[in-house]
Amino acid sequence: MVALGGGHGLYASLSALRMVTDQLTAVVTVADDGGSSGRLRRELGVLPPGDLRMALAALCGDDEWGSTWSEVVQHRFRSEGELHGHAVGNLLIVALWELLGDSVAGLDWVGRLLGAHGRVLPMASVPLDIVAQVELDGVISTVRGQVACALTPGRVQAITLVPEDPPARPEAVAAVLDADWVVFGPGSWFTSVLPHLKVPELARALHATRARRLVTLNLAPQPGETDDFSPQQHLEVLRQHAPDLSIDVVLADTGIVDDPGALEKAAAALDARLVMADVAAADGSPRHDPRRLASVLDEIFLQKR
Repeated sequence: MVALGGGHGLYASLSALRMVTDQLTAVVTVADDGGSSGRLRRELGVLPPGDLRMALAALCGDDEWGSTWSEVVQHRFRSEGELHGHAVGNLLIVALWELLGDSVAGLDWVGRLLGAHGRVLPMASVPLDIVAQVELDGVISTVRGQVACALTPGRVQAITLVPEDPPARPEAVAAVLDADWVVFGPGSWFTSVLPHLKVPELARALHATRARRLVTLNLAPQPGETDDFSPQQHLEVLRQHAPDLSIDVVLADTGIVDDPGALEKAAAALDARLVMADVAAADGSPRHDPRRLASVLDEIFLQKR
């Protein structure tokens, strides 16, 4: 299995997928320019480590060792000084990058320390900037940077990357080509999910792979990115950014679908069949329940649903 994305969405996907496979690779976006990641990126010129750290934390073991290290790498310093807001895991990852001189080797070492149930890879070898075309009151403007894209007023129409032709990590390309399933989402649609399709070599692998492709839809619009988006609009945007990419399965939580017919039509435009199931947390919050999601994914992978 290969899971694509970043941030909290990828964390949710990995938390479920690790329950159904022991052959799991996360391919993570590297465009974050805010918070601790943005500071380290600007000061040291490294890949932003935050989304990579979260993916590793999601893959930590359930034993005392794994749960303790998951808390450690996610811990943020609170102070009045320069360390305020930095995540311990970000500093650990960057330290290993400096010592080893290789981003994948550093992540593999952190994964071994954490007892991670899977591998975490950056989607590109260099830090990326997201450039969004944003519409507000009929006027189109350009916004650069992941944080700016997420916070800008207006509706994001499309994204591109800077640099336009970034080098994909060869390990990420190989993982996609070797996979049985590739899972897109959930996550911030324009800044975590779609960027993978804008790295040319990785995009070619996503089109060429014999793996089946699954899209897990979000439970709620992303403020600032997909305000007022319906579930089917997420699929329409995916098709606009990758018109030749076929999807096998679209998974949607039953509670978010107001118009099943429209969503089924949007899925069919991607050559996908629609699976609707209860995968949200029971408390009503807009987050996926890992066990519910794992159960449904397992049935889909085994062709029982």
